[in-house]
Amino acid sequence: MVTDPSDAQESPRPPSVFALRGDVVTPDRLVRDGAVVVADDRIVWAGPLEEAAAAGVGDEVARAEEPPPGTYVLPGLVDLHNHGGGGAGFPDATSVDEAMTAVLEHRRHGTTTLLASLVTADRETLLARAALLADLADAGEIAGIHAEGPFLSAARCGAQDPSRLVPGDVRLVRDLREASRGHLRTMTVAPEVDGVTGPGGVATALVRAGVVPSLGHTDATTEQSEALLRQVAADLAEAGGSSRMTATHLFNGMRPLHHRHPGPVAACLAAASRGDLVVELVGDGVHLDPATVRTVMQTVGVDQVALVTDAMAAAGMDDGDYELGPMSVVVRDGVARLADPEDPEGGAIAGSTAHLIDVVRCAVEAGVPLVAAVRSASWVPAGVLGATDVGGLVAGRRADVLVVDRDLRVQHVCRGGRPV
Repeated sequence: MVTDPSDAQESPRPPSVFALRGDVVTPDRLVRDGAVVVADDRIVWAGPLEEAAAAGVGDEVARAEEPPPGTYVLPGLVDLHNHGGGGAGFPDATSVDEAMTAVLEHRRHGTTTLLASLVTADRETLLARAALLADLADAGEIAGIHAEGPFLSAARCGAQDPSRLVPGDVRLVRDLREASRGHLRTMTVAPEVDGVTGPGGVATALVRAGVVPSLGHTDATTEQSEALLRQVAADLAEAGGSSRMTATHLFNGMRPLHHRHPGPVAACLAAASRGDLVVELVGDGVHLDPATVRTVMQTVGVDQVALVTDAMAAAGMDDGDYELGPMSVVVRDGVARLADPEDPEGGAIAGSTAHLIDVVRCAVEAGVPLVAAVRSASWVPAGVLGATDVGGLVAGRRADVLVVDRDLRVQHVCRGGRPV
């Protein structure tokens, strides 16, 4: 059953001091039989029950309702790659209310921070969508905007419109940043596309604009990928920031890893192992085999992996026909693919229908430890954004708290201390 997104509106009444109990997942450990204490919109304490009194929060914890066995308390999740949900897509939204439908669909499932992702489109559409979404960013409803294209490989465009792909255009980068009023946070680029790398190219322009380049939708060789990675690392070092480059949904929309033609995947794995790159993984059980998610996290380390949804308008909805920018999509059995009249099974995978908590669950079921899976869906992506106020159950951070049962099914969500 699909819930009316309006049910996810936050309570207008200011919260009182309260505590939530359960097995608490902090950024680096699982605290059995713990609690999280919230005052106003901030976390004031998180830890084991036996330490609450000494921390000065004993009364608040004592008043908290005892949770059912198997209850987990998680941080609000952070999604770096999200095209929509609840029947609405960010690339197609023409009003703030329509875009908020997608935001609230994911928020009520525990994603309290997200980037609204666009897809390749003509210049006018991209600028219009960026301006609209900037209103949501100004209001604090989203953390910013992710532009997936249009400087991508036609050979690996996936669900992107190949007719709208263009060479690297620094002016478009500047126009997008201006239209987004500084809220453009990441942009996916292919290193082999003309105008992306090299002096005066898009990659350098992005870094100078405060936007994180993300390698993706590429048919590049290992050497071309390494050249982009080196250039961006040098540009970021010169800029003096702490951001790291990302890879857009590693494996998907890329030349496959082959032992004689390793392509971009090999370059990304090596860079992630050095700590120079954060790789996105769409661990929804469709884009990647769960064993791939587990293996990558074991190989490069949890702090180099950001679990993402790549969700589109059908997230939280029934099977049927949807749109992803200019592309028609059909969803069957929860799997979104480009509509293809010559193939009843559909064409390329066109985003996912998952919420980020579903991705965390898939990772845990694949053998990823719960703390690691949650960290890759909260702390790590928050770090990519340079956000120090979300992403973990840490005193002083915004009170974004998610309560789930033993099967990681959402029971309660707070954002800024208010129930969603």
